[in-house]
Amino acid sequence: MYNPTVARLTYRALLGRRRALILFLLPAFLLAIAAAVRVFNGADDQVAADVLGGFALATMVPLIGVIAGTGAIGPEIDDGSIVYLLSKPVKRPSIIFTKLIVAIAVTIAFSAVPTFIAGMILNGNGQQVAVAYTVAALVASIAYSALFLLLGTVSRHAVVIGLVYALVWEALFGSLISGAKTLSVQQWALAVAQKVSGEGLVTSDVGLATAVSLLIGVTVLATWYAGQKLRTLKLAGEE
Repeated sequence: MYNPTVARLTYRALLGRRRALILFLLPAFLLAIAAAVRVFNGADDQVAADVLGGFALATMVPLIGVIAGTGAIGPEIDDGSIVYLLSKPVKRPSIIFTKLIVAIAVTIAFSAVPTFIAGMILNGNGQQVAVAYTVAALVASIAYSALFLLLGTVSRHAVVIGLVYALVWEALFGSLISGAKTLSVQQWALAVAQKVSGEGLVTSDVGLATAVSLLIGVTVLATWYAGQKLRTLKLAGEE
């Protein structure tokens, strides 16, 4: 299912000069915040949890997920270069799976890894805060990549829709409306982090079993449906 040629082309597209700059800015900002907080506030478990939860998981991870997930396929569909891949003897679900793996790898590299480093800077992993939020960023990266890859496959406005979901639905409605929290990748990831961290430092409004089921379900269904949509995409001259 994994195609090295598709992966190489996708990595090249995602790590181009402009996207790479955006991808590096958010982790750099997180690390700068972590260093400043540690210098002026010292090591504090609750402050570390607040910084990692409020910026890393709530803002940085979904934004990088939007960039990596939609950027893995959306631009190719928009400019028509996807025709090159579709004309090759490569199964279309294989294209989706490969692009998903690349999107996940990029999202983890630019979100989960900086989250761990920031956590170590903030409190040296006291109360397992750094590890808890790193695990949360990792599982969220997988779900976000699948979800936003699907958006990139079905819509030309995937980036806008992804930003609305990440910044409006999860950050705004997800914090104000209890029912909306059940449909929040962030809350699902927090449920996993809650299991890992010290008592009371991380909380989620979704139970662990529900969160894990939804994380797996969304990832599998989004990947499958993206493969189906790409399968039905017609090449010029196929009509």
